[in-house]
Amino acid sequence: MKEKRLIFVTSPPACGKTKLSKKLATAIKHIVYLDKDTLIPLSKQIFAVAGQPYNRSSDFFEKEIRDYEYDVIMDLAFEAIKYEDLVMVNAPFTREIRDDEYIASLREKLKEYGAKLTVVWIVTDPEVCHQRMIDRGSDRDTWKLENWEQYLSTVNFTIPENLRDSEDENSLLLYYNSTDELAEESFKKLMSFFEEFE
Repeated sequence: MKEKRLIFVTSPPACGKTKLSKKLATAIKHIVYLDKDTLIPLSKQIFAVAGQPYNRSSDFFEKEIRDYEYDVIMDLAFEAIKYEDLVMVNAPFTREIRDDEYIASLREKLKEYGAKLTVVWIVTDPEVCHQRMIDRGSDRDTWKLENWEQYLSTVNFTIPENLRDSEDENSLLLYYNSTDELAEESFKKLMSFFEEFE
């Protein structure tokens, strides 16, 4: 049986997750693509019903919404991997990817599906992310942009080396995205990995 892969495309916000994910999903045959941002309309409704201002950096979001979004997108991913060899999830996974217990548990669960985890980490300069956040003009970034230094102090841009598995050379793949030239070269390297699934 061909080995299945659950792929996380992840990084801090505005590093280029969605652009890369959609480019990969277009280039690769037979892949299920899931974007956690698809759940945002439901989350906005929770804010509205609760009479809370829409702020994805708020205590309310952290307590009442955040983890449930991840639970739902992961449930969808596990449902999908029953039927397809490649499932890709586009989400920050800010805390999860640096939580060794979470990753170990995830890898054990994936074994039940004959699958392994590959994380594509997007390496981007924080100021490049800042400008991209300004350019995209999304209401989810309002608080971040108004409180940039405070927000920046809570974000970890370092490569999550804890994800490297000595028994799996494809456990952590890097995509450099501070310039178009770096991005193009990194994309070619990523595609060489996915060729084995063609």
